[in-house]
Order: sequence, then C-alpha cells, then structure tokens
Amino acid sequence: MTTKIIAPLLGEGVEEMTIITWLKQVGDTVEEMESIVELETDKVVTEFPAPIAGTLLRIDVPAGEIVKVGESMGVIGEPGESLDAKPEAEPAKVETVAAPAEVKETKAAEAPIQDTTQQEKAPEPSPVSDAPVSPLVRKLLAEHNLNIQDIPGTGKGGKVTKADVEAYLAKPQAKKEPQAVPAAMPASPTPATATPPAQKPSAAGKLIPHSSVRKSIANHMVMSKQTSPHVLTVMEADMSKVLAHRKRNKAIMEQAGVNLTLTAYFVKAITEALKRHPNINATWTDEGIWQFNDINIGMAVARGDDGLIVPVIPQTQNLSLQGIAQAINDLSARARTKQLKPDEVRDATFTITNHGTGGSLFAYPVINQPQLGILGTGTMQKRAIVITDEQGNDSIAIRPMVYLSFVFDHRGIDGEAADNFLMSVKKMLEADWD
Repeated sequence: MTTKIIAPLLGEGVEEMTIITWLKQVGDTVEEMESIVELETDKVVTEFPAPIAGTLLRIDVPAGEIVKVGESMGVIGEPGESLDAKPEAEPAKVETVAAPAEVKETKAAEAPIQDTTQQEKAPEPSPVSDAPVSPLVRKLLAEHNLNIQDIPGTGKGGKVTKADVEAYLAKPQAKKEPQAVPAAMPASPTPATATPPAQKPSAAGKLIPHSSVRKSIANHMVMSKQTSPHVLTVMEADMSKVLAHRKRNKAIMEQAGVNLTLTAYFVKAITEALKRHPNINATWTDEGIWQFNDINIGMAVARGDDGLIVPVIPQTQNLSLQGIAQAINDLSARARTKQLKPDEVRDATFTITNHGTGGSLFAYPVINQPQLGILGTGTMQKRAIVITDEQGNDSIAIRPMVYLSFVFDHRGIDGEAADNFLMSVKKMLEADWD
C-alpha cells in the first residue's frame, strides 16, 4: 500500500513552503522518521521525516518548487507497486508580503531532481514565464533588481525556480547590480540611505556566488544599521560566583538530563535585568515605545557555512535557571540539525550573542530588528583586578572576568538607561546564586 508524503503545517500562518532538496531519490529505501526532504519557509529550513518505512516511488514536487500545506510531495511504498496518476500541482497564489524582521535561516537549493519514472528528459526552458513564483524567488528577484522576463524558466509551465535565478546570476554578463531592500519595521520610517552599487573588482580572481543565507544576513544587517542609530556600552563582570554555583549544581542537573552552560546564567541575568528595566524590553514605533509583556530571549546560534539562526526562548520571566538551561540545550541542538519550527524563531524581544566562543573579548553586535538592544558576551579570562574590602582596603586578586557589550537603539534608549540596565546584568552575575 502506497503512502503520500503530505506537506506539513510548519507554523502559524505558514500556507506554503519551498522544497529545498530531496535527501532521497526515487528508488531509494527510507526508514520511518528518517529525514527525506528539506523544506524552507520564510523563517527556517527544516528536515521532514518519512511517515513510514519503504521505498521512495515518486517525487511529486521537485527541488526548487513550492508546495502548499496538505499537498502531496511524493509517494512511499514497496517496489513494483502501482501508482495513481501524478497529481497536478495547483498554482501557488502570489501575494506581496513584507520581509520579516527576524534573522532568517536559508540554504542554497540544489538542482531539481527529475522523476525518472515520469519523464526521460528535462523540460525545455521557456523564454517568458507567466507562471507564479515562490516567495523565495520573488525575494531573489528583488534583491538583485532582476526582471523575471529575462530568466528562462525550467519549472512546470515555464515557471522560474530558485535554481533558474541562481544559474542566471552565475553568468557575469547577465548580472545586474543588487539593490538594498530593507525589511519591514512596524510603524517606522523607511531609511533613506541607499546602498551604493558594488564595484566589480579589477584584480584577477574568481567569483564565489552568495548563498541564500549570506544574502539574507547581509540584507538584515544593512537594514538594521540603516534603521537604528547603534550605540555601544561595555562593562565587565566577575564570574567567580557563577562558576562556583555551576560547579556545585552541574552534576545535579546532569542527572536530570540538563547541561548547565554559562549561557543559561547570562540569559537568567538578562531576564532579571529586563524585569527591572522594562523600557529595554521594547520596540520603537512612530507613536511611542511599545513595551512587551513577556520577555522572549533570542540566542544567536552559529552554524558554520549554514549561517546564523536565532531561536527564541519564550517567557523567560517564568523559567528557573534549570528551565532556561533545558530550553537552551533543546533549541541549540535542533538549530544545528535543522529541526526548528518557524514559530521558534519569531517574537524575540531581546537577543544575546556569545561571540566569546571564538576567543573574542569585545564586539559590536548588530541589533536584531525590531528590538531595541542586543548583548554580546566575550570570552572569559582570568585577570588581575583590584578588590576593595568593607574597610576600604585594596588588594589585587585573580578573578575570571568577562566583558559585556550592550548595543542599543539610541532612538528609544539613552545612555543612562542603557548603563543602568547593563549594571543590573553585571550585579546579577556577581550576586550569590543560591
């Protein structure tokens, strides 16, 4: 008996997605719950598992094409089983949507995989495509100021796919200068600054095309710098009491299956500081500062060549240190294995980035729009510092110190408010945790 691979509902409001790549080809065997296809929404790339064990008999939607929730992406069964007629894909509805303000995770699509049981040769490119395109293709066209009429489409009915756009961009003579397309900010003015056109290098070399994730990160970083006046303030914190508490409790939490990382302490300290300074847990609008009721902490997770993603720990004001550590373990692991859901990378109200993992002491992080601030944590180092006792006597001690770099939007936060918030984070880290 054959089983269809149905496009899943990946999050609230997600009606369609793009097939990035098929991890299995027609004729390959697959185990139940084994990853079989990579799907991309406007938020994340995620791997979708096979609903049953068997053989992939047919691919209904090739890589680079869009599929709606509930439609068949392919068929799994036993070798030699008869198949129903391949369903005709319903044209996707073309809508104009504003680019989300969160950091997006994307991945370059591989060449479309042809279903050898259905056709023997690739379709002839159509010189002019009137077929609807996916949101990802529309985004690429806007980023590079391309006219869809100039790109031959190899998709069904002459539809232009992501692979078609990337192939077109790979031809130097066909490229056009990209234009900056800022992501939408709620009720905020559109920045007037334009990105100057990139100059073609005169020195000999080779062109390495940008991946989708690099383009997405670049667009968001430029938009953020054009939107907010970034200001940096730095303090250092003594991590002695944090390390002592972690040493006493790490084994206990491990018994509960929780890895107690330093990031959990930073998130907890930030959460307590945001409770004392709700003006930081906010966003800018033309009508006023919108303060959020919940504290949702986004944590930047680097994934090497696969780019950066910011999963969100929701309502950290309601979580204990152990609850925060457990959420960090879960989200970080699934971020690196492409198992995040779109709803898990949205609605952050503040972001933390641990640039110290690479040995960095200081950093100037870029604000994750539309938030008002981002806090970077540097690498921890033992340093000689001056300690003053209760009698006013000074002494030199060796302490584990870390720099805290807080970048804030000067439209909504002044220097005094920023320093008060950062001082609260510092004092929380240096306080007794028992």
